Amino acid sequence: MSSQSPFGGRVGRAFPTLPKGETVASYETYAEAQEAVDRLAKAEFPVRELSIVGTDLTSVERITGTLSWGRAAAAGALSGAWFGTFLGLLLFIFSPTGASIGILGSAILLGAGFGAIFSVVSYSINRRRRDFTSVMQVLATRYAVIAEPEHVARARQVLGTTDAAFPAAPAWSPPAAPPAPPAEPPAPAGPTAGGGAEGEQPAEEPRGLTYGEAQDARRRAERERRDSGDGA
Repeated sequence: MSSQSPFGGRVGRAFPTLPKGETVASYETYAEAQEAVDRLAKAEFPVRELSIVGTDLTSVERITGTLSWGRAAAAGALSGAWFGTFLGLLLFIFSPTGASIGILGSAILLGAGFGAIFSVVSYSINRRRRDFTSVMQVLATRYAVIAEPEHVARARQVLGTTDAAFPAAPAWSPPAAPPAPPAEPPAPAGPTAGGGAEGEQPAEEPRGLTYGEAQDARRRAERERRDSGDGA
């Protein structure tokens, strides 16, 4: 995805991605990882090939003290005074006259007053929910220094880390195919039903006479009996 620049060109939008490479060294604090990168930079190592990756991020809220009406007003006055000083310096730069010094002082006083009022009002609203001051931080459990594979050996040599501490991952290979099941032996040829050899048709079983056939047979028997009686 890209956006049109005012000069007619296209400016690509860079999305954050994880660095690719191998771990040169791992530290518990960011200061130690930063010191390791500084050592590599002093050894004329191509630091553009390095990255510091923090793992297992944790949100930490450090309590700095309790919050009261006086502290809320003082903090608001201080921040307002800084803002008033900034506005007064702008007026003094663009119109350097004798009256600008008085305007600068007035801007500081007005900024401090409005800042104190706003801070006290905000504290009165959130007093029961939050009566302390704190600082939010996001920390990582481990900080790893990552380098490109072709520079890993030199980086570990400079930092004094050995390859045994970071063994290389084994090369990936496709899983072996499962063994084929054994072929079943063919069934032995045997005699078919009826006792005949293979290929011969079994003998048909005798079936009983139907009702019509039984009547015809009875009529033939009576006719033969009458014929035999007449001949006698």
